[in-house]
Amino acid sequence: MENSLFYFFSVAMLSCALLTITCKNPVSSVIFLVLAFFSMAGLFVLLNAFFLAAVQVLVYAGAIMVLFLFVIMLLNLPAEEKRHRGWFGGAASIFVMVALMLELSFVAHHEKLASSPASPGIDGTTEDVGMVLFSRYMLPFEVASLLLLAAMIGVIILSRKEKK
Repeated sequence: MENSLFYFFSVAMLSCALLTITCKNPVSSVIFLVLAFFSMAGLFVLLNAFFLAAVQVLVYAGAIMVLFLFVIMLLNLPAEEKRHRGWFGGAASIFVMVALMLELSFVAHHEKLASSPASPGIDGTTEDVGMVLFSRYMLPFEVASLLLLAAMIGVIILSRKEKK
């Protein structure tokens, strides 16, 4: 049962991610991204990482996606029209794809890198995550919050209409 759920959530996540980047309507892309986040939360549940699954649903599928949807609705973005993409875009995408494949094969072939835990001192409890987040990673956490604040202010400034 666990294997079939893993394959279901994996296929659902990959399909929704592919639909996110290929869909022409921005609102539909956001909806598919939310579905991809829910599928990722399902994978976290299968790994017994319930805190990460809850954070995935509450923060990403909830708050961040509502913000994205609000920005899309505020800017009133139209559906993407067909446009001719030049040879440079195709060459750049092939270069990035090859670089990603090389990186993934490097990580897969080096067993020590692939099997080592990211942070060996954390058991996964909320208290441990909070202690590490607000002690060791306090500066990156604050920088990320300032970047999000600057992005929100930028969207508000860009979306304001001039008074005549």
